[in-house]
Amino acid sequence: MKKLPYGISNYEELIEDGYYYVDKTRYIEKLENLPEKRIIFLRPRKFGKTLFTSILENYYDVRKKEKFEKLFNETYIGKNPTGLRNKYYILRFNFSGIDTRDEESTIRGFKSEVASSIKLFVEEYGLDFFVNEEQEAENILDNLFKAFKIQKRGEKIYVIIDEYDHFANELLGFNVEQFKSLVSQNGKVRKWYEILKKGAESVADRIFITGVAPITLDSLTSGFNIALDITRDENFNEMLGFTKEELIEMIDGQGISKKNKEEILPIMKEYYDGYKFSLYAKENIYNSNMCLYFLNAYARLNRIPEQLIDVNIASDYTKLGKMLSLYKGEEREKIIEKTIIGEGIVSEITAEFNPAKEFVKEDLISMLYYLGYLTIEGEEVGYPRLNIPNVVMKELYADYFLKILSDELDVDISGYYSEIAREIALEGKIDKIVETLKKYLSNLSNRDYMKFDEKYVKLIFYCIAMNLKIFRLKSEMEVERRYPDILLIPKNKEKGYKAVMIEFKYLKKDEANKLKEKQEEGIKQLKEYAELEEVKAIEGLRKYCVVAVGADVMVSEV
Repeated sequence: MKKLPYGISNYEELIEDGYYYVDKTRYIEKLENLPEKRIIFLRPRKFGKTLFTSILENYYDVRKKEKFEKLFNETYIGKNPTGLRNKYYILRFNFSGIDTRDEESTIRGFKSEVASSIKLFVEEYGLDFFVNEEQEAENILDNLFKAFKIQKRGEKIYVIIDEYDHFANELLGFNVEQFKSLVSQNGKVRKWYEILKKGAESVADRIFITGVAPITLDSLTSGFNIALDITRDENFNEMLGFTKEELIEMIDGQGISKKNKEEILPIMKEYYDGYKFSLYAKENIYNSNMCLYFLNAYARLNRIPEQLIDVNIASDYTKLGKMLSLYKGEEREKIIEKTIIGEGIVSEITAEFNPAKEFVKEDLISMLYYLGYLTIEGEEVGYPRLNIPNVVMKELYADYFLKILSDELDVDISGYYSEIAREIALEGKIDKIVETLKKYLSNLSNRDYMKFDEKYVKLIFYCIAMNLKIFRLKSEMEVERRYPDILLIPKNKEKGYKAVMIEFKYLKKDEANKLKEKQEEGIKQLKEYAELEEVKAIEGLRKYCVVAVGADVMVSEV
């Protein structure tokens, strides 16, 4: 049984230390078969980009020729090597750790990464070259290319750039003007890419660039317009992340019993699956890092972990608010509301962001797609239909929505979650969560009630419930083609916690005379849901009809 490589992004270490590897090396051949030699490939954070660049490095590095069999003999590319294996000098950059406090620190960090990476390159390949750190980053790169051309006549460099946009994302989130300065015509970053383009005409034969969003591409176009973006190419949809087949094969390799596999697969699908990056891709994929986190925790604890979202991954998605703030339009909250409810959004996906132009609604939706908050679930009249991929992303949306609403209404419920969870879990009661809902409703103005409907009330309730960590939340779950509004199901069945099913109804203030009718309607639905086999199987289930009449909330238990 091989160890699972959670947190390992060095391919050589992974193979030599006997870790399990989901073979993605067939894509090396696919990349080579493209007519373009300079490639850009974007994916959300924690999707295995760095590991893949390490695979490319180990496959093409002239220094690793003697280790080829050891590193690749069990892989697709080891059995089907291309003519370019071990033919390149690898020049690698990783811009993920740059200090972006201000423009000066960003430029300093960018230059430092360029200088240190080139120093390592010079040492590893024995070049006679002095890295003059007094020079600008673009000059250091330019001089390297010139020296390499003279000293290694006929040899070629493979340039790998990991997280090319990391510092740009950071700056764009809180200092757009500094970002514009860096990528403007005279900006340091733009000049560096102009030199990279120049090098591609002589010694830099191949270039592979990874990142999250195409933020700087448009800004760098005149400086670097030679790369093919294959982010949404269906032929590379599964190049990173795990397919269902790959995940099952990995689980089987861990010796997990059939019974336990049947228990964990639905949870992993619900929390980590759902990503599709091409309109024409045939298969959804799982976030690989999230899956590895879960399986490592499962193996260590011999049970399903309480915390289903890795804190290291969750922290990478905390920039949701910063990115959403780039769009100043009134529809921002509507976009969030629609996605949490599950309605989805039909929109064109922006191929390149230009910070010199206004950040419009399509840009916001596209940014959410690139960051992994939204994914392609289908198409409508030729345009992608986007929705939240899984529960992990839903929880982040819910947290963000509640923060916006809480700030707007001056409501603080942060200390109430444990009380709410305890009451539901131990008694199956919803008094405290309904009280919390009332706090929000009573603080909304009469003008806000104009937009109110059942979905909006349910949305607030849903976002509160999303923060109850001991429950799995299902919203309008399809049960034999019937849709209960909300199901709160305990994650740990052994503790005997109660489960709750809720049906929502809403009436405007002037419709209060219809209260009894709405309650009867909701109760009837709950009774029908309770007869479904899947609902019958939920132990300790209590059922409530919740009717909001303006700011008042009426609860009836079935």
